[in-house]
Amino acid sequence: MYILVEVIPDAPLLRSSFQVFPRRRRIQELERTIIDNPSAGNYEELGLLYLDDGNYTRAKACYDRAISSRTDHPDPFYRRGIAESELGDFAAAVPDLERAVRWDPDYDFHRAKGLLAWAYAQTGQLEKADAMFRQATQISTLSETYFHYASFLESQGRNAEARIWAERILEKKPTMPVYLRRRERPWFRKASGLLGRLPA
Repeated sequence: MYILVEVIPDAPLLRSSFQVFPRRRRIQELERTIIDNPSAGNYEELGLLYLDDGNYTRAKACYDRAISSRTDHPDPFYRRGIAESELGDFAAAVPDLERAVRWDPDYDFHRAKGLLAWAYAQTGQLEKADAMFRQATQISTLSETYFHYASFLESQGRNAEARIWAERILEKKPTMPVYLRRRERPWFRKASGLLGRLPA
């Protein structure tokens, strides 16, 4: 019974944990391959693996090498924008994320818009941030986007609105499958922390 209730629902999470080892092995293979074949495709793949591994400095360096004047698709710019955001370099992230959103406003299931709105907010482009957050939250249900919007609203003293968006993250919890609920735990914690800071 314990296995049915506790282990099986976490199977997707366990599977992602096991994938760490093949990912690390593939990183090592590509690091060796790039010495003889420093192609844009190899750098893009390695950058994505570093991004998944949380190594944002190396991910950005790979995308810097992958991107050239001939790059004709937005994904390397978008992924570099994610790495730059994670590194706190929002000024660099803005043009990369803008390129992805111009290419496709719904890029990466609307996450690109949410990240661009957050980058605007972090670079003091408040009107652009507000407008982009409004667009993103009309269609996106990502907890990341909701939390960033709530944080932005809090920073602007719009506490009642911030509370609404933080509460929307927690409102998803009861209807989520167990494995998704566990994956979303960091956002639930952040939303709860934000609500604790807001005046009642």
